[in-house]
Amino acid sequence: MSILKITQELQNLGNAGKENRQRIANIVLDNHELFPPLVQVTFQVNQPVSVKAAWILEWICTHHHLNWIIPQLTFFTQNIQYLTLDSAIRPCAKICEHLANAYYAKNDNEMKQHLSEKHIQAILETGFDWLITPQKIAVRAYTMNTLYLFGLEYEWVHHELKHLIETKIIQESKGTKARGKQILNLIEKHQKSRS
Repeated sequence: MSILKITQELQNLGNAGKENRQRIANIVLDNHELFPPLVQVTFQVNQPVSVKAAWILEWICTHHHLNWIIPQLTFFTQNIQYLTLDSAIRPCAKICEHLANAYYAKNDNEMKQHLSEKHIQAILETGFDWLITPQKIAVRAYTMNTLYLFGLEYEWVHHELKHLIETKIIQESKGTKARGKQILNLIEKHQKSRS
């Protein structure tokens, strides 16, 4: 029933404007049991409405309640690899960046307790896939940040990320080149601080 309800609301979304996203987000915010079906619809990749679900999921996670995704972390991290449309990958890459930011935040928070090594490994694998396949600038930017943060704990990640930036990303658009250089500088600073 709730999948049907959220699907109907998403079909009536209209364009991706902020007011439309907030309107549908408000429906979910007022009716918390619609959140798990929203996550499910996001990964129904053969359904056109899945992209709209990804927009709303990202809006809720980045503007309202990132912690709402905690009970869905396993499902979310296991399924991001199956996304194929840029319009769905971009919001999910942004959510991954927010998860990494929360995990490495100085203040104590629930994400540190619930984001497991298994979840992180799934994000890392998909993130590297997003960097080696053709993706738009936003996906690359969010993903490089995410991988940099997780590389603070998993040393091999910085090594692989540095290699990818230097051999592939540095040759792409101005935007990805600029972000790549920024990440290389962060990696270098981190490595110096450890030696």
